[in-house]
Amino acid sequence: MTAPNRPGNPGAPGTPDVRACFLRIDGVPLHVRTEGSGPVCLLTGGLGSSWFDWDLVVPFLTPYRTVVRFDRPGYGLSAAEPATGRPAPTVAGEAQRIRAVLDGLGLRGPCTVAGHSIAGFHVEAFARLHPERTAGLVLVDGSVEPAARPYPAPALRDLAARAVAGAARALAVPYLFGPTVRRVTARLSTVRREDLAPMPLVRHCYRTGRSLRALLRENGRYLDMAAELDELRLTRPLPEDLPVTVLAADDGCRTARTETWLAGQRELAALLGADYRTTAPAGHLVMFDRPDAVASAILDTR
Repeated sequence: MTAPNRPGNPGAPGTPDVRACFLRIDGVPLHVRTEGSGPVCLLTGGLGSSWFDWDLVVPFLTPYRTVVRFDRPGYGLSAAEPATGRPAPTVAGEAQRIRAVLDGLGLRGPCTVAGHSIAGFHVEAFARLHPERTAGLVLVDGSVEPAARPYPAPALRDLAARAVAGAARALAVPYLFGPTVRRVTARLSTVRREDLAPMPLVRHCYRTGRSLRALLRENGRYLDMAAELDELRLTRPLPEDLPVTVLAADDGCRTARTETWLAGQRELAALLGADYRTTAPAGHLVMFDRPDAVASAILDTR
């Protein structure tokens, strides 16, 4: 008998059928990848992430799940949003984008949504705004901002983010330094101290001004999105029977920074009535250090 291909044993022969396409969502072509079979789960990454940051997790999932990944506008292979005329990112808008991606693929049933870092805001908003479409919720070292107070002048802040990105592109800053900054950031975010993403893809995706603009716009709206989610928590409760998991990365260091982060993750789990898990040793890019733990958290939701 062949050993079941459960997390911890991802070596089934053959390559899963990968279906890559571009879906035009709100006029913007988004890069979407679907693979595997079974109940649907959607993976969405943190600030500046691309679809390939989940590559190590996917083989653990595809024997049991249909796995959907997509790049938000400007990231990965997705086109950038128009330079003007588009509102700044919101959690409601990102929740709607997730729904539009699933609808575009014809996947209209309940789906487990997993978000890393800032995308934890997005998937929690999806679960609150579209409960009939949510089978499970997994926050992978998700962002935590209790009682967030946004900075003033959101429109001006978004305009400034666009201007800085435009100036940097004119000076070829993303082309010259984008891949290096990505590599350094990833290495600092793992206990492995290495970026496991393929270098040709890193060069292709992070030399562009569109990725920098998307990153600056999302980062500039971080506290606004946290505050928006706080409002949703008051008005749009999660379904009582929804499986929710908070997976926290523990780097194994008993520093004040680590303890503060883990305390915040425990508080988030308590707030959501979630199953709280830690995985160690792991940095913020848990998908690189412990892909098996990420996959188990997703598979255990149903």
